[in-house]
Amino acid sequence: MRAEVDWTIPATPPGWRGSLERFMGPGKSRVELRAEVAGSSVCMALLAWHLFAAPIQAGWPQWVVTVFIGLDLVGGVMTNATNAAKRWYHSKPSRSRLSFVTAHIAYLAAMAFVVLDAAWGWFLLNTALLLAGALLIEMVKLDAKRPAAMGAYMAAVLANLTVVPLPDGLEWFAVLFFLKLLVCYLVPEAPIRSPR
Repeated sequence: MRAEVDWTIPATPPGWRGSLERFMGPGKSRVELRAEVAGSSVCMALLAWHLFAAPIQAGWPQWVVTVFIGLDLVGGVMTNATNAAKRWYHSKPSRSRLSFVTAHIAYLAAMAFVVLDAAWGWFLLNTALLLAGALLIEMVKLDAKRPAAMGAYMAAVLANLTVVPLPDGLEWFAVLFFLKLLVCYLVPEAPIRSPR
C-alpha cells in the first residue's frame, strides 16, 4: 500500500477554534477525526463502565479526580496518535514536549494524594519513570526512539503491576498514562495519509 507523507502545517483560524486546533494538532482529516471520536467514545464508555463496576471505595473528590483523569487519558491517547498531532508537536523543540510531559506530574500527584491517600512511594517511582523515560526518548537517535519508548513504557507498566501495584479498579491508570505520554506523544512518526 502506498502512502503519502505530508509535513505541511495548515493555518489555523483566530480565536478559540484556532487555539483548540493548535492544542489538538491542526489539519486533522475527516477520517482521522472520525476514528479519534469513535475510538475515544468506545473506550470512554468502557472505562466509565469499569469505574462504576469496580470495587473502589472512595468519596466524591476521589471519584471526580479518577473520572476526569481517566477520560483525559483516553482522549489524550487517541489525539496524540493522530497524524495532525504528530506533525504539530514534532515541529516544536524538545523542551516544549518535555514541558508537556512534566505538566502531567500533576496527574500523578492527584492520583497519589487525592485518590490513593498519600502514596509517596508510588508517586516518586512513577515520577522518576515518567521523567527518565521522556528524557531517554528525547535524547536517543531518531531510529531508536520507538524501541526506547516501548522499553520505557513496558518498564513503567510492569513496575505498576509488581513493585507499586494500584488497588483493584485502578490498574488501567499506568497503562493509559504512560501510553499517552511515552508512546503516543513522544514518538515522532511521519504524518501519513492514503493517496488521494
